[in-house]
Amino acid sequence: MPDADLSIVDDVEEALRKGSHSSGIETFKRVADLFLSSAGRYGSEQVELFDNVFERLIKTIEFRAIADISARIALAEFSEQLSHISQAPPSTVRRLARNDEISIAEPVLRESACLTAADLVDLARHKSERHVLAIASRWQLKEVITDALLARGYPSVSRRIVNNPGAKISAAGFAIVVAQAELDPELAVQTGIRIDLPSELRDQLLRKATEAVRMRLLSRAPSHLFEEIRRAVDVAAASANRDMSEVYDFSEAKRLVASLESKGILDEHALRAFAERRKYEETIVALAQLSRSRVEVVRPLMQSLRDDGVLVPCKVAQIGWETVRAILQCRYAGGSMGSLELMKAQEQFAGMNLEKARQLLRHWHVRIASLN
Repeated sequence: MPDADLSIVDDVEEALRKGSHSSGIETFKRVADLFLSSAGRYGSEQVELFDNVFERLIKTIEFRAIADISARIALAEFSEQLSHISQAPPSTVRRLARNDEISIAEPVLRESACLTAADLVDLARHKSERHVLAIASRWQLKEVITDALLARGYPSVSRRIVNNPGAKISAAGFAIVVAQAELDPELAVQTGIRIDLPSELRDQLLRKATEAVRMRLLSRAPSHLFEEIRRAVDVAAASANRDMSEVYDFSEAKRLVASLESKGILDEHALRAFAERRKYEETIVALAQLSRSRVEVVRPLMQSLRDDGVLVPCKVAQIGWETVRAILQCRYAGGSMGSLELMKAQEQFAGMNLEKARQLLRHWHVRIASLN
C-alpha cells in the first residue's frame, strides 16, 4: 500500500491509543474517505486491511452512537456509501447490518451485495421488525431468505415480500402468507395476483376470502392470470354459496343412520363411504352419532370456512386419517382441499388431545343448548 495509505493506518493506531472521542470520529471519517475515493481499485489484501481498521474504529464509536448524534450520523452515512460498493469490506458490512440502530443498519440490509444468504437468514431470525423489513426490500431474495423472513410472522413483512417482484417465495412461505391473508384483505389481493402462487393455495385463499376481496382480485388480475383467477373465484364462490341458513332436511339421513346403528353396522367404514360419495347430510348425521354429538353441533363445523373445527368430533369419534380426509373433502361442493391444507389438517389432527377434544365438544353442546 502507498505511503499515504500507511499514514492513515498510523493515524488509526494513534487515535485508538489516545481514545479521544473527536479523534476517533475524525480518523474514522478520514479512513472512510480514503477507502471510498478508490473503492473498486483495491486488491483483496488491501480490502482486508481496511476491514480490520474499520472493525477497530467502529468498535470505538458505535456505543457512543446511541447517545451521540454525530457518531450515529457518521456511521449511517458510511453504511449508505458502502451499500453500493460490491467490494466493500465484508466484516465491516456485517457489523453495520447487525447494529440495533436502524438508520445505520438499513442501507446495507437493503442494498449490500456483501451480505450472503447465510448472513441475511441469521439477521432475519434475530433482529427487529424494522431490520427484517429492510431485508424484505432487497431487489432479489432467495426462497431460503424469504422463508426466514416470513417465519417471524410480521404482516408488514409479508406485504412487502409479496409486493417485491424479485422475492422468490416457497410453497411453505406462501402458506404462511395465505393464512395471514384471511384477516388482511389487502394482503389477500396482493398475494392472489402473484404468478408464482401455487394454484391450490390460490384456491384456498379465495375460498376463505370475502366476496369484495374476490372481486378486487379479479379486477386487478394481470392478463396472463385472469382466466386462472376467474376459475378459482368461480370455484370458491360455488363452495361458499352453501348458505348456513339453508334448510336441509336431515330426516331421511337420520332414519338411514339409525337403521345402520340398529343393525350394528354404523362404524367408521360406513362414515367414510358417506363422505367419499359426498353424501353431505348422511356424513353429518353419522359423524354426530359416532362422536356422541348432535347434528346442530356438527353441521356448523362442516360449513365453517375453517378446517380445524370439524377435526374435534372426528377425534372424539376416534376415526382414522383417511376417513377424516374424506370428511374434509365432503365439505366442498364441486371443489376440494389442496394438499398443503390437508397436510396441515393432518398434523393438527395427529397432535390433538382426545380428552381436550371431548371437553371442547361438550362445551359446544352446552353453548348450542343455551341458544335454543
